[in-house]
Amino acid sequence: MKKSKELCSLWNNEQELQTGNVKISELHEFKGHPFRVEHDMQLFELSKSIDEKGILVPLIVRPNPDGEGYEIIAGHRRKAACEWAGVDTVPVMVMQMDDAEATIAMIDSNLQREHIRPSEKAFAYKMKLEAMKQQGKRNDLFQDGTLSPVGTKLDNPTLELNQMICSYDDSGKWQLGSQPLEKERVRTDELLARQIGESRNQIARYIRLTNLIPKILDMVDEDKLAFRSAVELSYLSEEEQYELHAVMELEQVIPSLSQANRMKRMSQSGKLDMDMLYEILGEEKPNQREKLKIYADSLEGYFPSDYTPKQKVELIEKLVKEWSLNQAKKMEKKVR
Repeated sequence: MKKSKELCSLWNNEQELQTGNVKISELHEFKGHPFRVEHDMQLFELSKSIDEKGILVPLIVRPNPDGEGYEIIAGHRRKAACEWAGVDTVPVMVMQMDDAEATIAMIDSNLQREHIRPSEKAFAYKMKLEAMKQQGKRNDLFQDGTLSPVGTKLDNPTLELNQMICSYDDSGKWQLGSQPLEKERVRTDELLARQIGESRNQIARYIRLTNLIPKILDMVDEDKLAFRSAVELSYLSEEEQYELHAVMELEQVIPSLSQANRMKRMSQSGKLDMDMLYEILGEEKPNQREKLKIYADSLEGYFPSDYTPKQKVELIEKLVKEWSLNQAKKMEKKVR
């Protein structure tokens, strides 16, 4: 491992970095890493590229705070692709970071992905907001000119920020783009909102999802349960959520936003039980057409094992249409 003085991609201040190759066995996942690494076609293509060309961008790591080896800050997918390709050593840049700095760097490096699940955003926003509150006031700046993640605890909801620095103007004042910035007082969640391009309310909604049980949170990721309905259901107790999920499975129904809001209010008043869940979910929704319920278990053996629920529904619709056309043809023959 050799040392070099380099300009870190995350901060504008110079620091001494260690660069070199380490064994994959020495690398540890970031504790609480909220982003999934799927062994999908993209990861397979990445593994093929690594096998042919090697790793072009080193992983960013820090000394493992819990023991030997290193904790990955950025590069979880590259590590997984290397394992798939049979590569046992990887190039790394070792940076000295405290927990808050490491969390923020890890989250920011992953929020650049094209496809991010609601659950991943939920835990990522929560982790970053907590890290920003731990940092308190800092004046570190990202290389791209945006302000570093700084924050205050929400019980002290304002923060004085020095001018956000992009360059000097002719008079020697710092400026962002072409507009000099005055000092301002910003809440931590407002600062996070500016950095990630979401409103404060939307960030709060995402963070509410971290209160859902895994089975219901999976339904949000799979687009089976609407986001806003899920936010309302996050106010139910864990026991109530498990009961709700059981009723949804048995009755093959999904609560509307209005129904989810009623469940939330009844839970807060201590009146939500299994009977009430059945009653609310059994109500006909506005403009709801009559539905024919088919229990999945009764048809499961007829579908290929890799079929998704959407593919199963499409196949059923196709077969019913074909049957309907055959019936119409038979009727025509009888009439003739």
